[in-house]
Amino acid sequence: MAANPQLLKDIRLKLIHRELRPVYTVDTDLRRVPNHPEPLADLGIVDGFDNLGQAVVLRLLTPLGELAPLAHPEYGSRLYELIGSPNTATTRNLAKLYILESLQLEPRIQSVIEVVVEPAPGTRDRINVQVAVKPVAETQVVRIGPFTLELAT
Repeated sequence: MAANPQLLKDIRLKLIHRELRPVYTVDTDLRRVPNHPEPLADLGIVDGFDNLGQAVVLRLLTPLGELAPLAHPEYGSRLYELIGSPNTATTRNLAKLYILESLQLEPRIQSVIEVVVEPAPGTRDRINVQVAVKPVAETQVVRIGPFTLELAT
């Protein structure tokens, strides 16, 4: 099956720190170069459904309007507004609303199938999020997550 051009390719990111605000770094792949004894590090590439999953997580973790100076004022989500809020049903419903608002603006998503926001077991200040979306020009549903958002300040 040919790759869906709507899903694009991007640099692969690697999660290196989860506490409070996630921190990512660019992932690398080793490649062999003719007439060179050692493999060289190159940027890691992600494509297809994995790229869509990475793009959704990055969109949700980026505060809405953060990229306005780069001509993308609609990019991001309002999830950052929930930092410091109690982990209540109301807060979780707001998180779901903010996720749905953000995913409506993702051009690679045809429809959002499901958004599940639940309290993270054993904690008072974290919520687990799982998203299922149908990409443009695809019949397969892509599941993203679960990933954890921390409400603590």
